[in-house]
Amino acid sequence: MHVPNILTIAGSDSGGGAGIQADLKTIMAMGCYGMSAITALTAQNGLGVQGILASSGAFMTLQLETIFAGFEVHAAKCGMLFNAEIINAVADALQGKTFPLVVDPVSVSQSGSRLLSEEAITPLVERMLPLADVLTPNIPEAEMLSGLAIRSEDALLEAGSRVLALCGSATCVLIKGGHVESSAETVTDVLFRKGEDPVYLPQAKVHTTNNHGTGCTLSAAIASGLGKGEDVIEAVRHAQIFLNRALQESYAPGRGCGPVNHAAGLLA
Repeated sequence: MHVPNILTIAGSDSGGGAGIQADLKTIMAMGCYGMSAITALTAQNGLGVQGILASSGAFMTLQLETIFAGFEVHAAKCGMLFNAEIINAVADALQGKTFPLVVDPVSVSQSGSRLLSEEAITPLVERMLPLADVLTPNIPEAEMLSGLAIRSEDALLEAGSRVLALCGSATCVLIKGGHVESSAETVTDVLFRKGEDPVYLPQAKVHTTNNHGTGCTLSAAIASGLGKGEDVIEAVRHAQIFLNRALQESYAPGRGCGPVNHAAGLLA
């Protein structure tokens, strides 16, 4: 039986709804095998992040070297990288990679806590974006990377063009539309590729406040699709379907913002 091995490089969410925990749930639900290199421990729940304990760069290197020595990696994703030391260690370890990489440029948690230090933005742009096969910023992250306020479709297209210019020659940029305030019943993600017209990827809007871990889930699902050999648009479409169903069946196991339901597609 061939099961693709998918690596997640991200922070741990003690509340279980985002980060490494969301990624591993997603990867398994997508029919793949998940491995993890943990960038930071967080003390958090549905009410917010109470503390962060970062890994050292040396231990990030050891985690990744150990994974690469023991497993063939078919695809990977990066989530919370937190600081420059971690970013440099991860970027060094991924040089010469032979598998697709999804980079989710996580900067702020759902509750508003900063998950990327100010000094880490430059190494994120200079070292991680060129390595990405797919970059998945939400609207605030696209604004951070492009330096442009996104308040219109024209601004969105310009931001996509600016972010794309920061990336490698083969990188695709998927700007997620979930943060756009709208009464419309659809949410549209937009995929940018160099030398091609933007591709609009709409989906039904799900009205729920239990949306913790949506970005982590989407990027892990995209990585899983790429690890299975899907092309980018196919992987994104399947990831959207997975996330949409998980949102439809989301719930709150504790206080505050609940997670998406990663088992939604598996339930009888």
